[in-house]
Amino acid sequence: MATTDGDKKPDRKSGASKSGASKSGSGAGGGGETGGGKASRAQRREAATAAPRPPHAGIGRPVPPPRLRNQYQQTVKPKLMEQFGFSNPHQAPTLSKIVINVGVGEAIKQPKVLDKVVEELAIITGQRPVRRRAKKSIANFGLREGQEIGAAVTLRGARMWEFLDRLVSVAIPRIRDFRGLPTRSFDGRGNYSLGLKEQLIFPEISYDMVEQVHGMDVTFVTTAQRDDQALALLRGLGMPFRIEQDKTQGARRSGATAAAH
Repeated sequence: MATTDGDKKPDRKSGASKSGASKSGSGAGGGGETGGGKASRAQRREAATAAPRPPHAGIGRPVPPPRLRNQYQQTVKPKLMEQFGFSNPHQAPTLSKIVINVGVGEAIKQPKVLDKVVEELAIITGQRPVRRRAKKSIANFGLREGQEIGAAVTLRGARMWEFLDRLVSVAIPRIRDFRGLPTRSFDGRGNYSLGLKEQLIFPEISYDMVEQVHGMDVTFVTTAQRDDQALALLRGLGMPFRIEQDKTQGARRSGATAAAH
């Protein structure tokens, strides 16, 4: 009997220890499952980010020409030749280049601001900007000669047409309270300058990545000899100019109506 009792007691203890071990094991297993679930989510995210993307569908195919350049060749150019009476196709005005300039006055005291501007300008244009340096030293502004105070990009060819297409069809419609572009910003030689107040109108710029809102100057250089030819060219390419009536004609009409009454 003693031996049986002695045999039973260890069985109970062992059973208790086994049950405790099973409980602890189940608890550990449960924690391991949750931990494994968290680890699996992290692993899934890493796998999703690190997984190679499938090849682009356009690999090996020729690059399509810019849409706006085709529109100029097929539609805008014949209309310009008919409107101004050009006999030679080379006389028709065309777009030569687009220059985008950003001045950063705060770069005098905070040079890192210019680095962010250069990065955003490269994202917008798809081309690496050139840093501009001061030509003179101005003591009132704390400016020294040779100090970097801006950035500029000169676009030609396909990038020029693609930038104009995105500017006309996407960026300009996102301007607040937009009522059309002014027609008095020509320089008398067929070139047009446009000022933008925010870089956020371009969809390539995310609002979360912007540290400071800044504007930019965009200059359209054309081969036109007169401003009316450049205006017709840019309007044919989709630039939304506002309709401005001549003040002298309005005054004459008002005077004529007053005299009639």
